[in-house]
Amino acid sequence: MTEHPDLAGLQRRLTEFAAARNWQPYHTPKNLASALSVEAAELVEIFQWLTPDESAAVMSDPSTAHRVTDEVADVLAYLLQFCEALGIDPLAALAAKIERNEGRFPVPGSGKHPEA
Repeated sequence: MTEHPDLAGLQRRLTEFAAARNWQPYHTPKNLASALSVEAAELVEIFQWLTPDESAAVMSDPSTAHRVTDEVADVLAYLLQFCEALGIDPLAALAAKIERNEGRFPVPGSGKHPEA
């Protein structure tokens, strides 16, 4: 069984891949954010005209599943490179955002009031 890759290792591989091709000058925050947006749009395009049921079953078709998986990888690659360029720890950012959302959107009936 293949070992599950770690986030830091993947970021390092992406950095090394870009460096070996002299792409660093192009990997500015603006360019990476643009590329991320394009890749996210390509993921959306796969689902654009599907019904809710068809979209839920998209991974049952091997060719479509392959396209979805590739676009998810592209989105994640650009997001990780964007985070690297700006010094953002993506897991810490996500954990902090979840914590804020838990305060902003309490479980209905919990008696907790949303933060102002």
